[in-house]
Amino acid sequence: MLAAIIITLLVIASVVFHFLNPWQQTVLASNWGSMDEILSITFLVCGLFFVAIMFFFIYCLVRYRHREGHAAHYRSHNKKLEGWLIAVTSIGICALLAPGLVVYGQFVKPPDNAMNVEVLGQQWRWAFRFPGNDGLLGTTSVKHIGPKNQFGINPSDPNGQDDRLIHTNELRLPIDQPINFLLRSIDVLHNFYVPQLRSKMDLIPGIVTSFWATPTLIGRYEALCAELCGVGHYNMRGHLVIVSQPEFDIWLSQQPTFSEIITSNTNDGLAEQGQQLAQNRGCIACHSVDGSKSLGPGWLGLYGKTETLSDGTTLSVDAPILRNPLSIPQLKSCVIIHP
Repeated sequence: MLAAIIITLLVIASVVFHFLNPWQQTVLASNWGSMDEILSITFLVCGLFFVAIMFFFIYCLVRYRHREGHAAHYRSHNKKLEGWLIAVTSIGICALLAPGLVVYGQFVKPPDNAMNVEVLGQQWRWAFRFPGNDGLLGTTSVKHIGPKNQFGINPSDPNGQDDRLIHTNELRLPIDQPINFLLRSIDVLHNFYVPQLRSKMDLIPGIVTSFWATPTLIGRYEALCAELCGVGHYNMRGHLVIVSQPEFDIWLSQQPTFSEIITSNTNDGLAEQGQQLAQNRGCIACHSVDGSKSLGPGWLGLYGKTETLSDGTTLSVDAPILRNPLSIPQLKSCVIIHP
């Protein structure tokens, strides 16, 4: 009887905690309120089955508890009970799967007026591509990927010459405009996840995955990688900024096109070259530039600084050290690749 009482209290506490829990969903900022409805249906179905199974368990503990003069007997089959269990379980599974399949069918079928945006994932950063005035994205191939062509755009494809490229982790989108997200990865599995949009999808090397959403609330939201992709996974974060249409148009017009990037000269200063290299290679995922704590050594004020190594010795951070830190085993850093 004590076990039955304890289980009863646990069931009641679980149900009460569900309604009074301190964790709340993020604000909804897209058209996918149906995602919240599916989540509510899932909680309802699972909750009903949980309560029903637990109270059946409690009933069995009480009804078939040990008593003098009562003995258990073996029964090999109960077709009536088996039929009920199959029927009820099938209804529960359909209630869980059917709404999700319906919404997923809508989730991957964008409307005709959706604007294409390519999301490129790599360890451990995001990059984005918009079509130019022709409204078409240029074709891509891994054989075209290089220092100036991170997306692998085909230089011979005229549709790609005016593509707008964003090499930072911030993506801006206009409010109330359907967006078709085209997702690619150039190394390992990633997952593009924006909680406020109620949208997430895997980036799978070798194929293009997609989903669509319409931003409905102006604001700044975090874009996360929701697939373990290496030691810098925790820091693979970006921002989705929803703005008005005029503000978006101005911002997009300021972004470089593919033709501008591949025809630009390389006479920039060393600082500009280093900044571009760090962005393109994803270095900023592990190394901070503002002095904040990061996975690898921070870069702020690093050059010329005296550092203490893991064995207690010290050295001055100079050009040879920065070019090939692996020459010093005590340094826990990566090789800096120069153009």
